[in-house]
Amino acid sequence: MHEIDLKKFNVRSDLVVDLFNLDDDIDGVKVKKTTIKNTNVIDVELERDVLELGKRKGKYITISFNDVTDTTNYQNVITALSIELKEMLEYLKIDDSKKCLVIGLGNKDSTPDSLGPKVVDSILVTKYLFDLSEVEVEKGYRNVSSFIPGVTGVTGLESADVIRGIVKETKPDFLIVIDALLSSSIERINKTIQLTNTGISPGAGVMQNRKEVTEELLGIPVISLGVPTVIDLITIVKDTIKFMMKQFSYNKETINKSSRKLAPVTSINYLNHEEKLTNEEKEKLLGMVGNLDDDELKALIFEVLTPIGFNMIVTPKEVDFQIEKLSSLIGSGINSALHKNKRINN
Repeated sequence: MHEIDLKKFNVRSDLVVDLFNLDDDIDGVKVKKTTIKNTNVIDVELERDVLELGKRKGKYITISFNDVTDTTNYQNVITALSIELKEMLEYLKIDDSKKCLVIGLGNKDSTPDSLGPKVVDSILVTKYLFDLSEVEVEKGYRNVSSFIPGVTGVTGLESADVIRGIVKETKPDFLIVIDALLSSSIERINKTIQLTNTGISPGAGVMQNRKEVTEELLGIPVISLGVPTVIDLITIVKDTIKFMMKQFSYNKETINKSSRKLAPVTSINYLNHEEKLTNEEKEKLLGMVGNLDDDELKALIFEVLTPIGFNMIVTPKEVDFQIEKLSSLIGSGINSALHKNKRINN
């Protein structure tokens, strides 16, 4: 058992899985790994605040997946999300009678930041039916409303203050808040969903942190759900250097295998290969940069890019299509979890 060395961390990420080595036995951090429908799920419970990393005490569920344009994979992720959201509701002791308000944070006019508003477009809202005395809502459907508060740059209002006003007026029992996030791993961009009961900071995905939306602020449970849609250039450069060494190691070990000789270069996936380069080989490949550890490498790239204004926040070129698929997927998962009678949509 050992403590986290917080001095080493300068990672810019909203994901708990980016901030901890989950294979370590860390004091105050419980980790459970499962698989649902071929979809990897990591359940992390922080038993204490780790404010130096910007993380509060609570439960963080990470759902990792590959290409959601594949129909089978798309359905599997919806199922995994629905199951995990239901388990989060049970964990928070929220039963089927409790009213839900779904909030879509973000800017609908900026594609990487439009996840929240687009998810809200897919939410099955029923509050107006429950408010009609002459209508009896069929059992199996929950009282659900939704709202898109917009962004401070457009409205001039803090999203948290707007949400607090809506909560005070409509009196939901709990919130589900959706927003875009930032990751420190290329492999997680648009391929990870984080679900947590610790609230959210609006605009986190585009590094515009505002007043937090939390249970402490609103007086009701807040479940936040996000997908990393952007990444900073420092991380991209750092990961590219690591990929170069991994590929070099892979080539060195497989170059003489007959199966490798017949395979086209574009079909070779070396990501799961364990890099086995000596310090001499790393230095031969990349000079003194080859033997820098992750923190030293990030510090070097930061010093190179920041003074010239090139430490940009970027997103994949296919982000338009990916956001459409992800928002539909997340909307279906939320609807299935909130309404027992709602089937998962393709």
